[in-house]
Amino acid sequence: MANFIFGVFLILVLSYLSNRVTGNATVKEIHADVDGKLKQLNKPAVKTIQSDDGDIIDCVDIYRQPAFDHPALRNHVIQMKPNFNFKEMEFNSKNGSSKLTVFQTWQKSGSCPKGTVPIRRIRREDLLRAQSVQQFGRKPQEVVLKSNTTIEHKDGRFPSINSNALALPAIVNRSAAILATVGANYTGAKADINVWNPNVESEDFTTAQVWLKAGPNDNFESIESGWTVNPQLYGDKKTRLFAHWTKDSYKTTGCFDLQCSGFIQTSSKIALGAAISPISMELGQQYYITIGIYMDENTNNWWLIFGNGIAIGYWPASTLNVLKNSATMVEWGGQVYSPNVRKSPHTKTAMGSGKFASSLKGNACYMQNIAIVDFSTQLQYPPEVTTLAEENYCYTALNHQDGSESSLTFYFGGPGQNYNCP
Repeated sequence: MANFIFGVFLILVLSYLSNRVTGNATVKEIHADVDGKLKQLNKPAVKTIQSDDGDIIDCVDIYRQPAFDHPALRNHVIQMKPNFNFKEMEFNSKNGSSKLTVFQTWQKSGSCPKGTVPIRRIRREDLLRAQSVQQFGRKPQEVVLKSNTTIEHKDGRFPSINSNALALPAIVNRSAAILATVGANYTGAKADINVWNPNVESEDFTTAQVWLKAGPNDNFESIESGWTVNPQLYGDKKTRLFAHWTKDSYKTTGCFDLQCSGFIQTSSKIALGAAISPISMELGQQYYITIGIYMDENTNNWWLIFGNGIAIGYWPASTLNVLKNSATMVEWGGQVYSPNVRKSPHTKTAMGSGKFASSLKGNACYMQNIAIVDFSTQLQYPPEVTTLAEENYCYTALNHQDGSESSLTFYFGGPGQNYNCP
C-alpha cells in the first residue's frame, strides 16, 4: 500500500514539474522547442565521428547543410571554390619562431568523405545552457552605455585615423582591445593569430579575431572569424575555431559557426566550432592560425580561408546588404563579453594570453602579417591604423615593431580583474 501511495505521489510530482511555468513557457513547451531546434540544426549524417575531446562531428551532405534553410538560399547554386588565386594572397613578412596551427582534435578520429561537410553536433544540454532557444548560437546584443558616450583613449583623446576622430559607442557588456582601419572600400583582410587558452568565467566568452564591417554603429553588418573560448556556447573551456556574422549589430540576425542558416561550408576538412591545438606556452613555443576573409569579386561572396589556403566556405552575397559591395572598417584583436565589464568587481575573464600587450612575444597574444585588400586587389598592410583598448587597466593594445622585423606586430590582451582593475 505504501508503495502504491508513493507511486501516485511521484506521478503527481512529475506531472506538476512537466507543466511548471518557467517565465512564460512551461517546461514541456521548452523541451518541445529544444527538440524542434535540434532537429533543425542537426542534419542527417552520412558518417559520424566521435572525437577524443567529446565532440561529435557529423559528416553532412553538402547540399543538406543548415545554410539552405535560409529563404534567400533555397535555390542557391553552391560555389565550390573561390575565383581568386591563393598564391596572389601571399604577404611578405617573417613569422619568427611561431608555428602554423592547422590541427583540430576531431581529425585524429577520422575524416569526412568528399561531398560532405563536417558539422559539430549540437546537443540538448547546449541549447538548455542558452538564454533561450531563439538566442542560441548568437553573440549577445550590444547594449550602448549612453546614447552620447564614445570610447576615448586613456589620455582623454578619441582614437583617430587621418586626424578624423572615431565615434565608437561604449558597449555595456563588451570590452575590446583592437587595431582598426576605416575609410576605404575593403574587399579582404587577414592575420596570423597567436593561439592561447585564457581563463574564462562560466557566463563569459573571449575571442581573438578578424572583423570586416559596414554600416552605421547602431545597425552594422559584420563577418568575423578567429578563435574563442566560450563555455556557455560549447560546454567547455577549450580554444575553438569560430566564424560569426550579423546583419543588424547582433540584434536578431546571425550566429556562430553553422548554428543558423547563413554560412555555406564547402570544405570537408575543417569543422567550425571544433577545438584547435596545439596551444602556445608562456616563454615557450608559439602557435598561430591564419585567418583570411576575402570577397570574390565575380560573385560578391565573402570567403573564409584558413591556414595555408583551405577555403572553409563563404557568406553568400544574397544574404547581405551593405557588405555585398565592400567593408568600410576592419578590426583585428580581442573581445571579452561579460555582464561584469565596466564595473567593479570586474570579471576575471582574460583576453588573449591573459597578459598585457606590453609583455610582448612569448607572453602576450599577438597578430602578425596583418593585411587588407582593397579594389587595387593588392594584399597590403593598412596605410592608416589606430589602436584602441576600451578598459586600459584591464586589457591593453600595442602596435609594435619587433627587433629587425619589417612589419608591425599587434599585441593585445590582459587578465581582466587585477589591482588596477578591481
